[in-house]
Amino acid sequence: MTERLRRWRLVLGGDADGTGMALDGADAGRDAVLDSLYGAGDRGGAQPAAPRSAGLGGSAPRVARWLGDIRTYFPSSVVRVLQQDAMDRLGLRELLLEPELLDAVQPDVSLVATLVSLGSVIPAHSRETARSVVRQVVEELERRFRQRTVGAVRGALDRATRVRRPRPSDIDWDRTIRANLRHYQPAWNTVIPERLVGFARRHHAVEREVVLCVDQSGSMASSVVYASVFAAVLGSMRSLRTSVVVFDTAVVDLTEKLADPVELLFATQLGGGTDINRAVAYCQGLVTRPADTVMVLLSDLFEGGDRDELVRRLGALVHAGVTVVALLALDDRGAPAYDHNLAHALAALGIVAFACTPDRFPDLMAAAVERRDLSAWAAAEGIVTAAPAS
Repeated sequence: MTERLRRWRLVLGGDADGTGMALDGADAGRDAVLDSLYGAGDRGGAQPAAPRSAGLGGSAPRVARWLGDIRTYFPSSVVRVLQQDAMDRLGLRELLLEPELLDAVQPDVSLVATLVSLGSVIPAHSRETARSVVRQVVEELERRFRQRTVGAVRGALDRATRVRRPRPSDIDWDRTIRANLRHYQPAWNTVIPERLVGFARRHHAVEREVVLCVDQSGSMASSVVYASVFAAVLGSMRSLRTSVVVFDTAVVDLTEKLADPVELLFATQLGGGTDINRAVAYCQGLVTRPADTVMVLLSDLFEGGDRDELVRRLGALVHAGVTVVALLALDDRGAPAYDHNLAHALAALGIVAFACTPDRFPDLMAAAVERRDLSAWAAAEGIVTAAPAS
């Protein structure tokens, strides 16, 4: 019974009057940091109309201690939630401009998105610390996704160029022998190849063009972080010519910054309106070999520009042979808000529209490079796509 009361005491907060149980040790510490954030007025009973008690105050050192305390008392998954609540409820975005606070924060994608959105207003004395925090998260994401992405795309490129009647110099002998083992002739101690497996001659050093067209409106903040990391990984592959274009109501080509995803991120300007048609028009001009091009439009599709012209332009790209993918989000949330009518209009053109988690993005790119049926791929992955309008 004591354990049950202890849990209720931690949930209710305040003092011991409600449960008759006092806290001590680590539980007292947990209660203190929660009370500093949520305050007695938000515990849901006695004072519903009272203002939230900003227990952290305006002192940067005190906030730094609080950020350290929550990492002491709670696991990382809970720390991220508490940090986000502190930013939303107590105005910590302003306080995070102090370097001592940045040193105390648990780095994650949400924090990176916040720092990038602050961007130009970060004072000089905090700028290097902010970049250090962003770089830490970006490098962790690169370690997580680089090998899988490169492996998946390279494998797709190999499969896409494999042919059944290769020239002698293009025969893949290892795969040919494996494919014909059932034709082994014991008397001759050899395999008679009924089917040759090889690769088509590669006339271009660059085998595919990838255009990432990324919506940098505020609602896409986490997606922009992941997209920057994947863009840098794809940009490092010599078999791809990767371009990255970000947009709100303006369009900016950031391809020259692909070598450093941190610089790429800080070159974005999170927030503002959305003109997808203008961005797609620019990206259309980057396409030189339509049949060998994959265009990923990362946007929630809330168009502020010419909607009808956008649909016509995307239809022209599909008709020319470009593989176009409409990603509604590239993050771990799973259920983005998006313009359903525009998503249905794109689906009617054969453009698959769906949200994608970062873990699935390497396989998505592999399927797009091979020009597979992306609707079938999404269905096999259990991903819900926007259906064409009936």
